[in-house]
Amino acid sequence: MMSQIKRISGCTQALCAMLLSVWLLLTYNAYGAPSPIELFILDAPPLTVVDDAKGHGIVGDVALMAIAKAGYIAHIQALPWARSQKYVSEKQDLLIAPLSRTPEREDRFTWIAPIMTMERAFFSLEHQVSSFAEAKRVYRVIGVGLGSAQEEILRAQGFSNEQIYPLTIGDNPAQMLLKGRIDAWFNGVPESQYIWPKVSERTLLMSPVMSTVDLYLACSKQCSPEQVQGLRDAVETLRRDGTLARIQKRYLSQE
Repeated sequence: MMSQIKRISGCTQALCAMLLSVWLLLTYNAYGAPSPIELFILDAPPLTVVDDAKGHGIVGDVALMAIAKAGYIAHIQALPWARSQKYVSEKQDLLIAPLSRTPEREDRFTWIAPIMTMERAFFSLEHQVSSFAEAKRVYRVIGVGLGSAQEEILRAQGFSNEQIYPLTIGDNPAQMLLKGRIDAWFNGVPESQYIWPKVSERTLLMSPVMSTVDLYLACSKQCSPEQVQGLRDAVETLRRDGTLARIQKRYLSQE
């Protein structure tokens, strides 16, 4: 620090004071307070929860721990999910989770690290199908989360626009299924099994798992390599030391 002060010894007292203050601030930011970073999530328990004293869900808690371990402080943001994806992909150095790594999204984001595997299936009150082909024949209207990978998966499997009914993510599809407004709900298994008992005591029929895709902590397409590597290392540390598995077990045991 003394060498830094000597370099500005020829300036006026006021300028010296200003330069020293700036240098001290930069030093504090570099070695003291964590840098802020924005994390976009949504209410999709048990995966992510925006505001709950018990935690932010499996992926949310892991992401927040990784962010802290990598030396950042997270500012949680919540927008409608499709809007969050568009916003993050077009900006710089913003984080988003949980995001399924689908072909349609591959070039729009920087994929930091997988956090957990998501299994998806059809849920219905009347017909238990065994394949996408059977679902296409049997279900007239299928509810999916708006902006979710479920919508992309069904379109890739050849389902028509008339069969796919995008709904706000959360318990809306479950409520629509209960009211008979949709014939089936194509969704993540843990999320559906978490939501349904809170909506109804009726038996929910589940198909075999139809799709398995990893859920990622991702960043904007333009993302600092140092930030990506730091977060990637942090997630892998949480995986190796068993923290990730313990978090997942804690939330899933609450279903």
